[in-house]
Amino acid sequence: MFLDDEFTIGRIRARRISVSVLIAVTAFAACIAAILGFASAARAAETPQASAQLAALVRPNDVNSGSLLFPSKEPGFYVEAPRLKTDVAIDVSGPIARVKVTQRFQNPSQGWVEGTYVFPLPDNSAVDALKMQIGERFIEGQIKPRQEAREIYEQAKAEGKKTALLEQQRPNIFTNQVANIGPGETIVVQIEYQQTVHQSGGEFSLRFPMVVAPRYNPAPIVQTVEFNNGAGFATPRDPVENRDKIEAPVLDPRENARINPVSLTVDLKAGFPLGDVKSSFHAVDISQDGDQARMISLKADTVPADKDFELTWKAAPGKMPSAGLFREVMNGKTYLLAFVTPPTAPDTAAPPAKREVVFVIDNSGSMSGPSIEQARQSLALAISKLNPDDRFNVIRFDDTMTDYFKGLVTATPDNREKAIAYVRGLTADGGTEMLPALQAALRNQGPVATGALRQVVFLTDGAIGNEQQLFQEITANRGDARVFTVGIGSAPNTYFMTKAAEVGRGTFTAIGSTDQVASRMGELFAKLQNPAMTDIAATFQGIEAEDITPNPMPDLYSGEPVVLTAQLPDDKPAGKLQIVGKTGDQPWRVEMDIANAADGNGISKLWARRKIDDFEARAYERQDPVALDKDIETVALAHHLVSRVTSLVAVDVTPSRPADQPLGSAKLPLNLPDGWDFDKVFGENTVPPGGGERHGSATPAGNARPEQAAAETQDLAASPEIANMMAAAPTAKAATMIAQKSTTVNLPQTATRADEQIIRGLTMLLLALTAASGLAVWRRRLKRMIAVGAKRNGL
Repeated sequence: MFLDDEFTIGRIRARRISVSVLIAVTAFAACIAAILGFASAARAAETPQASAQLAALVRPNDVNSGSLLFPSKEPGFYVEAPRLKTDVAIDVSGPIARVKVTQRFQNPSQGWVEGTYVFPLPDNSAVDALKMQIGERFIEGQIKPRQEAREIYEQAKAEGKKTALLEQQRPNIFTNQVANIGPGETIVVQIEYQQTVHQSGGEFSLRFPMVVAPRYNPAPIVQTVEFNNGAGFATPRDPVENRDKIEAPVLDPRENARINPVSLTVDLKAGFPLGDVKSSFHAVDISQDGDQARMISLKADTVPADKDFELTWKAAPGKMPSAGLFREVMNGKTYLLAFVTPPTAPDTAAPPAKREVVFVIDNSGSMSGPSIEQARQSLALAISKLNPDDRFNVIRFDDTMTDYFKGLVTATPDNREKAIAYVRGLTADGGTEMLPALQAALRNQGPVATGALRQVVFLTDGAIGNEQQLFQEITANRGDARVFTVGIGSAPNTYFMTKAAEVGRGTFTAIGSTDQVASRMGELFAKLQNPAMTDIAATFQGIEAEDITPNPMPDLYSGEPVVLTAQLPDDKPAGKLQIVGKTGDQPWRVEMDIANAADGNGISKLWARRKIDDFEARAYERQDPVALDKDIETVALAHHLVSRVTSLVAVDVTPSRPADQPLGSAKLPLNLPDGWDFDKVFGENTVPPGGGERHGSATPAGNARPEQAAAETQDLAASPEIANMMAAAPTAKAATMIAQKSTTVNLPQTATRADEQIIRGLTMLLLALTAASGLAVWRRRLKRMIAVGAKRNGL
């Protein structure tokens, strides 16, 4: 009886203990659940955004085709860069080319992105149209002052609207930003521009640049400051304007397939019977449409954007035009485009003066490969052509400089042989510190001998970002010297070359392959050895001309035509255009009746583009920059042109990106120009000052400082994700540059935050401990009751 009572009491106590433990565990779990619920509710608004951003990222093994991956802040995840395809359609009508560039931005990722593409256009292009295609709709871009256009773009981007912004960073470098490209979506942007066809030596040519070569952006050797507020304080002046705007990621061609495919067609209507039509660097198909027209297309459907496209054509024998006059009436005014080729200097002209020639050759890292070979051949040929009574010197530069003869020497056979041997031994490496070499050529060669002509011949690819600084040096210290530039390589900086020669009263020659060395240098020799046409002036008889450009008129050399544009105040002007000049001591004059001008399209924009160039040239003389900017803005807005101070912006009125979706941002990668050496460009190390040579302290455009790049490259190489990514993304050096220069995507942790995972783990652990503890207490109590009962019953 007692045993039964004891067991009954034990069962009652055990039940009470179980109930107590269950209540305690339930209460504890409820508290933890409430805490977790509050934490989850606090993050609920961010969960969709976090999920969307995570979905927008990829792991290296997820990429099935060659792509550029940008590092994110989420370990092991990367952002796939937007892709680009470009279609180019060029229509040539006489001396004018109208070009339509269609850029297709494709977003291969699962997130919303903004893409920025740094791309080149001809330095004389008048960019006047921007269209953004959304489905079947075309949205026209509007010309605005630069800052206003930027504000419109940023507001539209923030509101989730599709928008595009076209800005000029240099006359030959532009950026196209396109925002709110949806997952898997393609946005089409069309850009249009006008330009004049180049003519020299009986040959017409047109050049379409395809890639912006990496620029060497030097820091100032001597820091300069500007006092511009009258308050006694000065600010340092950066020699490289908008340096971050002209930089872009560059792929290593050894480990990446070429990207950014381009298709191109040319509809050539020369206006005269055609002879030879050739493409200098690309294989093309040419079909004939009468004796004055040709259709040109690339033999391949597309080519990678890694070198300039150049088309040249000549007139049929005996059909070369010697003059042309075209007009366009716009807003009650007449715009004229005139060109005329002066006659060859007569044999009775005075022989050329003795020459003093300073050759300057660029042997920096960007000149490695075919470029340095082209430069060596060109310079050796030029030295061999010197006359015995000429004087000359050779200056070479990278991030150091050598003045070979320490001054001008007579062009004796021995001196020429020494110089040629020196040139042939040059190798390409290092940075591109061009200013000290230019200063040495203009300032340190002593006074010009009586009756001699000083000429500076500059051989370079022009891959620098401080063009303005160099133009100012030429303007200030040229004296009586003339500067001739020779552009070398597959993607030369033609803006720098052309403008430096114009400011230096010389001429520009382009050499893109070793096959062109003999012919192009032969043309340059003819210009160096024959008298220039000087004192060129244009006037109107019977009519008052409002404006003639260029102003002043440049000197001309053998085979070069006079090319000018003019704005006249009447829509039906009558009178004559008279152009005069001198070849040596021989006067020359030509008259053209305005009534005979043929109709042409876009001449007003060509005049406006040239007018803007005239304003920009005044900046080299350090005229009032505020007033010049206002003058440029007035002309550019009136003629709907992109300029340094005006931009085109297009905005879709309908928002497309949901407000809770993030927006990633990245610059589109570029190819390394054809023939360039990646390590020579991005592995350049500057040398500290020492000895008698000038040394630069800058690093190449977009490249890390050496010690920083080395450390970051080592870290990247140690990462297994980076190692797996090498087949689809840049080398460690390129990835270092991309990480520095590209916007990193700020990624929320994940859809489930790490702190919530910790809380949940602790909750489960505490629940397990509580349950185990309760069970242990219940078992011990039960054993005790059984033991007591057994003892009392004598068991």
